[in-house]
Amino acid sequence: MKNNSILAEPCCKQCTHGPEKPCTKMVDCLLTGPLCHEDVNCKNKRQDRVKLIQRDKCSEPVFIVGTGTCGLGAGAGKTMAAIHDYCKSHNKAYSLIETGCIGLCSAEPILDVILPGRPRISFASVTADRVAPLLDGLLAGKADTSAALGYYPKPGQSPWSGVESIEKHPFFEPQSRLVLKNCGIIDPSSIDEYIVSRGYRALAKVLHTMTPEEVIKSVEISGLRGRGGGGFPTGRKWGLARATPASQKYVVCNADEGDPGAFMDRAVIEGDPHRVLEGLAIAAYAVGATKAYIYIRAEYPLAIKRLEAAIEQASELGLIGYNILDSGFNLSFIIKKGAGAFVCGEETALIHSIEGKRGMPRLRPPYPAASGLFGKPTIINNVETLANVPSVILDTPEAFAAMGTANSKGTKVFALSGKVERTGLVEIEMGTTIKDIVMKIGGGVPDGQRLKAVQIGGPSGGCIPESHIDIAVDYESLKQVGAIMGSGGLVVMDEKNCMVDVAKFFMEFIQRESCGKCIPCREGTRRMLEILKSITRPRGADTADSALDRFKGVLELEELATVIRDTSLCGLGQTAPNPVLSTLRWFSDEYEAHIYDRRCPAGACTEMLTYTIDAEKCIGCTRCAKACPAGAIAGAAKKPHAIANARCIGCGGCMEVCKFAAISRN
Repeated sequence: MKNNSILAEPCCKQCTHGPEKPCTKMVDCLLTGPLCHEDVNCKNKRQDRVKLIQRDKCSEPVFIVGTGTCGLGAGAGKTMAAIHDYCKSHNKAYSLIETGCIGLCSAEPILDVILPGRPRISFASVTADRVAPLLDGLLAGKADTSAALGYYPKPGQSPWSGVESIEKHPFFEPQSRLVLKNCGIIDPSSIDEYIVSRGYRALAKVLHTMTPEEVIKSVEISGLRGRGGGGFPTGRKWGLARATPASQKYVVCNADEGDPGAFMDRAVIEGDPHRVLEGLAIAAYAVGATKAYIYIRAEYPLAIKRLEAAIEQASELGLIGYNILDSGFNLSFIIKKGAGAFVCGEETALIHSIEGKRGMPRLRPPYPAASGLFGKPTIINNVETLANVPSVILDTPEAFAAMGTANSKGTKVFALSGKVERTGLVEIEMGTTIKDIVMKIGGGVPDGQRLKAVQIGGPSGGCIPESHIDIAVDYESLKQVGAIMGSGGLVVMDEKNCMVDVAKFFMEFIQRESCGKCIPCREGTRRMLEILKSITRPRGADTADSALDRFKGVLELEELATVIRDTSLCGLGQTAPNPVLSTLRWFSDEYEAHIYDRRCPAGACTEMLTYTIDAEKCIGCTRCAKACPAGAIAGAAKKPHAIANARCIGCGGCMEVCKFAAISRN
């Protein structure tokens, strides 16, 4: 039995228990403060816990590198190797710690440094070649202010000259971080760091001071709603499962993050896996479940690795498993790897996948809270929802409810990407405007371009035009402009983005990911995609009847979207037309340009572009002809060339290689 194995003998001088009686000191410490860190005789004070608590008193440099997926992709592995080589060549003792993504993905690889007597300081874009000069300056007492993101203030420590607190950084200052508060700060592979950061206190509190009904009531008071897109009240869902009698109940963490442009769940698990486990354990206690599943796509190997390590560590300390914290509550965890089907994000399809069946939605009711996994009451919450639960319990539900709007409480995490200066994960209080997210936190659109639209909610969401970005982020407001919160993808677009092409992209995704069970979704989305493709086709591709078919299709597009929305079985089909409907609503002029003028105003639909060569500027250098992959350019050397538009594929390669500005695009 692993429960309380670390406490198999007296852990503190106050403990008098024998080997057969589990120690309650761990519960006391979790409820009142960092685990036994003030007791010099405590056997729980392991070496890494001491290191965490005394980092502000370190005797050697501590290097902390962001090694989430984004950091590793930007070269964090090479950065760590360069740190090792530097310290070895300088014969300097050091500690190297890996952490998750702090959110500012565009600044990766991010390196934090702690020197004796100085506060932790963070640097952006520290690739391997920048390690040596950066550390040379730091060890000499000077920080590279051009690369510094900020420092973490600590009483009694001298701030870095010319560097502001990281809380003042324009990316972080407007944020309210609950779910992300540990990401990029603690070592996700260390349960000790999580415990010292108030981890597992919420679990200890509910197990020893609250009944399951009181936990559910607290979540109801908080106003926490599902962060996976639907926005169903979390406490009400838990209450339904609690009230359903059954010999076995399940809780499931839905980490099947499949939206294009969404990476919130992955980053939270990579950066703070114990927080997700704690939230899931509290949910299990509340509904009376003894088995917990984490459904995560196999494309997230790092997140899976850190989850597996977190489960093992928590089991060793008796924080999950049998008789958790001597409470009589048992809970086992199972990780189920999904194959990456987008439809498995829908809860009934996810259930079928866990059961070993094909991931296809089923008719509801009965809802999973009454009859779910293996026919038993099942609660399914996504990663962000569960990661909010410890804060609701520890910081009081009233404090959580005080954040946000009347019907949308707390915070929301967004994956900010696209045409924006600072991309990454942002966590804002509900009610913050999209304009503030894009312009203040994201830094606006780069290269002097004008913001055109924001796509929110992934394939199930919609596009919001620049004229409406003052809208507040909450569940009800977004619906007024034809969008939904979704899981949290937020893609910024500028004038170079074609909204018809955007609608076509999402329709291709939906059509490809449809499970095929419902005819409206399977065939309706296919027909919508065909219509969108016909709109973006050049005149030369028309046949005798295709022009008439194209006009007929355009007239039927909105009606077809309505039928798909009203008759599909699951949420994927019901929201599939949203990207098309929202772009039709706000960008009808672009559709008209494609339909009537056969041109793409943004120049993004390459098939509709035509290229011409100015004979007076062309000197016949042949560079364009050599660059054309379709062989559409002809002409003798030192003579003006010409483009055969019937063969041109619109790639623009000729225009890129021409040094004489002889080629223009229409």
